[in-house]
Order: sequence, then structure tokens, then C-alpha cells
Amino acid sequence: MLKIRQLQKEKQKNQEGSGHVVNKASPAEIRIGKDLEELVLPPTIKVEHSPNDIKNLKITIRPDEGYYSGGVFKFECSINENYPMEAPKMKCLNKIYHPNIDVEGNVCLNILREDWTPVISLQTVFFGLQFLFLEPNETDPLNKEAAIELNKDRKKFARNVMVSMRGGYVNGEYYDNVYS
Repeated sequence: MLKIRQLQKEKQKNQEGSGHVVNKASPAEIRIGKDLEELVLPPTIKVEHSPNDIKNLKITIRPDEGYYSGGVFKFECSINENYPMEAPKMKCLNKIYHPNIDVEGNVCLNILREDWTPVISLQTVFFGLQFLFLEPNETDPLNKEAAIELNKDRKKFARNVMVSMRGGYVNGEYYDNVYS
């Protein structure tokens, strides 16, 4: 955190001397910068952002085990000015068959809703997102059909996941091919 503030002060001094308008980082941007600086992620999670816009992140998750192994799943993470008091908003960019992600890409993850606290970091959010692919949660679903199938018949659920990941139809709904 000190490094970020030191860089901001140096930038401010340089801009003041050159006649440029000084843009101060908001508290949310400072915290996001700190969270991004401290990221230690496995090779299955990749995070990208524009240098000029750290409040909009692109996350790629490539599960290497579980039902969704071999797929490539892309997410947008939007962070507003109230971060860390408010959780980031996650959106899946692929249409996938998953109990905790609906066909519009909305994500149901408890740490992004009722269990959110300001001490939760972006790293925790990214690990939570990856965990949804390792252990889908049928008790808190957005896609109720997928949750019922996971609870009732795991073999059929696994077949439905494979069909959907190839870009097929499940229960009359078409899903995106997520294999790279």
C-alpha cells in the first residue's frame, strides 16, 4: 500500500510541475491496486485489465479437474466506487450449464452477496469463482434445472455438462462451446 501511495505522490509532483491536471486515485482504486498487487494465483486463473481502468477486470478460469475440466470460462468483474464496502459484480461471458451461473451469466456466489465483508480481497473472490467449477453448489442455485440434476443424478449432470461445453443443447437450451 505504501508503494502505491508513494507512486501517486511522485506522479502528482510530476504533473503539478508540468501544468497537467492532477488525477487522484479514489479509495476504491487504491484498494483495487493493493488487491491486484498482492495477487498470487494458480495458472488456472488469469486476470487482465487496462492500465487506465483497474475497476473493470477480465478473468479467465481454466479448471483442470472436476466436471468443467478443459473448459475456458471468461468473466467480467466490475468494481464500483464503494469497493470494498460493496462486492464486485461478476458476469460470465460464456453461456454455460451450471447450477450457480444462469444463462444470462449472473453468478451466485455467497461471498459476493450475503457473506461479503470489506476484508475479502479480489484474490478470495477469484478463488471462490474457481471453486464453483470444482464443486458446484446445488443448494443455492440460479439454474434450478442444473441444480436438480446435480442433486438427483450426478452421472446425467456430468453428461449434460459435457454436451453443453461442446456447444450443444441441454433441455432445449443452446450453450457455448468453451473448449479452447
